[in-house]
Amino acid sequence: MMNVTHPEKDRGYIPIADHGLIGNLRTAALISTDGSVESYCVPNFDSPSIFARILDKDKGGHFSITPTIPFTTKQSYLPNSNILQTKYLNEQGVVTITDFLPRQPTSAKTRPLLAWLIRRVEVIRGSMPLRVECAPAFNYARSSHTTEILLDTSVAVSYSPVPRDPHNKALFTSVEANLNLDLRYTAESTLENVAEPVVKLNLLDLKAQGHRGPGVWSHLDLKEGQIVTFVLRTPPDVKLPPQAQPSREAAQELGIPYEKLVAGASTLRPHDDPILTRASGSHLTMCLLQYAHPFRRRCCHTNTYWNAWIACSTYTGSWKEAVTRSALALKLLIYEPTGAVVASPTFSLPEYLGGTRNWDYRASWIRDSSFTLYALIRLGFTHEANAYMEFIFERCSVLLIGTILRYTIHVECTGEKEFPEVELTHLDGHKGSKPVRIGNGAIDHVQLYQRELKPFERDTIHGSLSGTSWNVGTVLLLSPSASIHLVSQPPDVIAHAKDPDLVAIDRGRTLSAMHSRAIHLEPLGIRLTEKRSLPCPRRNEWYAARDALYEEIMQKAWNKEKRFFAQSYEDLDILDSALLIMPLVFFSTPVDPRFLSTLRQILLSPERGGLTSNGLVYRYDVKKTDDGVGGEEGTFCLCTLWCVEALARAGEYDKAMLERAVGMFEDFLQYTNHLGLCTEEISDAGEALGNAVQGFTVQPITHALEDFGNVLKSGRSEICLSLAQPFGTPMYTPVDPATIPVIFLQTECLY
Repeated sequence: MMNVTHPEKDRGYIPIADHGLIGNLRTAALISTDGSVESYCVPNFDSPSIFARILDKDKGGHFSITPTIPFTTKQSYLPNSNILQTKYLNEQGVVTITDFLPRQPTSAKTRPLLAWLIRRVEVIRGSMPLRVECAPAFNYARSSHTTEILLDTSVAVSYSPVPRDPHNKALFTSVEANLNLDLRYTAESTLENVAEPVVKLNLLDLKAQGHRGPGVWSHLDLKEGQIVTFVLRTPPDVKLPPQAQPSREAAQELGIPYEKLVAGASTLRPHDDPILTRASGSHLTMCLLQYAHPFRRRCCHTNTYWNAWIACSTYTGSWKEAVTRSALALKLLIYEPTGAVVASPTFSLPEYLGGTRNWDYRASWIRDSSFTLYALIRLGFTHEANAYMEFIFERCSVLLIGTILRYTIHVECTGEKEFPEVELTHLDGHKGSKPVRIGNGAIDHVQLYQRELKPFERDTIHGSLSGTSWNVGTVLLLSPSASIHLVSQPPDVIAHAKDPDLVAIDRGRTLSAMHSRAIHLEPLGIRLTEKRSLPCPRRNEWYAARDALYEEIMQKAWNKEKRFFAQSYEDLDILDSALLIMPLVFFSTPVDPRFLSTLRQILLSPERGGLTSNGLVYRYDVKKTDDGVGGEEGTFCLCTLWCVEALARAGEYDKAMLERAVGMFEDFLQYTNHLGLCTEEISDAGEALGNAVQGFTVQPITHALEDFGNVLKSGRSEICLSLAQPFGTPMYTPVDPATIPVIFLQTECLY
């Protein structure tokens, strides 16, 4: 049964799950199911927002196109694309809104990327009244602005025998934010007996709601065949000559057809400020969407880009649709100018409604980036990993000696604190979840797990690793404080093998965490040297340090009474779901008795001492663990999928666990939204929480599905024997597990 939406003057918050994401590899926007742009930062991911309605329904800023009569809604992506369509339906008519940030085809390198937000409104059947509101709130709703309704000389108006109002646009100017926006539109009809729709922009006073400048509104009474396309952009700062602003009056004076005057004027304008005609409007919209109309058969640029990119996927297993959507979502997290990968394109969405765990993830942490890139690598996309490694190396090259690498998406280093954490007390937060934060205090977070250099390891697999890269990679891997420093010589990792610095640091509290030690234990440096025959003069010392840490963890982190690995040496009674990746990083085999005992304990409900509720897994019990943040949080999607992976790998030897893994994964997919996207966390009531889309939440879906594919195809994954190597580097010769005695068995994969 479809829910009917009744338009209300005082619109509340839309659930986090009821949004789709669009992007252009520079920035991204959240579009709600009722046609409102809820989050949009211009021009880059980490730029101040102009729309943030999802964080403050009154003054956050929005761009909405919504019916004024009751309606039902459907939202979907075009196949194999990140172009979003929202459809309004009722007995009276059907309207489709198509939203996208345009991309050029990969081959069109000479054409500029238009930093536009395009919203196309088309009536498919009948008629429907719509209200359009564009109310930007500059600089996170902190800066004031002015609004003017001006004559738009960038749109070629079609001929009309009846006099009509001039074609206008809205210009929003914020001196404080140093940003201008203009809202343009084109109107057209696809039916001969239907006139072009009339659009009139009016000033909208929202002072009572807390806005610091006027917006604009328009009432559209559209019927079948009528189309209006809105374009919101940053106008180019150039003064155009009169010849670049054609009019029908000028054409009559010159005695030439208006269309020829428009064509000539277009050559005098900047590439990012073309004259919009009915034909060019179709080029920017319908041609971009590859509709099947007989007169619009040209291949769309934006859709071609996404179709061509996803066509490079090498995945052929089960649940392909889910993998495809996950890959397209991960691609939206890439900042193309530098190759950086943002953890999430959104900020300050709560991990618990009414709670304080509201963080800004619009930065490029190596941990999160490695998760995203490794998922793409497994699907056959290697270009993104190469670009990211170039970004890291270039970022290091601009740092001063001894400077900690801060994880912004830009290469430039100003020497000042970048991306500082600030609380925006004037915003109410999503459903009252305060404080709203921008920036992140963990911008120089110590993060260096073995997975974080997987893109670096991929270079060794494909043979593209240079000696210089190895030297830099050695510095990244061996820094004594586990931070990334630019130093002249690799430090002594052996001397710091048991250094307290080699632990997890979470929001200011140092956790002497067992799982952090276990993750650092993976001999990635050894694996790199062995795969590429790179120099490793201290190989034996690395092995000795690895083995010593292994024995230490086995002795100090194991709770003999309750039979599970604990969160830390000091807190042996506390579980942590990060332990689920022990077999994924080669610390243990998936059927190690102690790991299986830990896994079974995690699968228990919190009331019985576990971490699993309704098939979803918590990170840890926040009531037992003081992580320095306070407040509550929901179940963690990443941890749930880690659990699925662990069960799937153990299921190679235990059918019951494989069935549990499949059931748990199928159940998890029900918590993704209508578009197949998932957020960071899920509440006990099943509500999506946290920032969306988050890279390290989406990527485990591809991992779990690939594991399932391997198991379901052959009945078991490739098994490798690891002799006398408790953490060990696996042998690479597949063997029949039936011939292996009861010794270490380990699934060979690229983790």
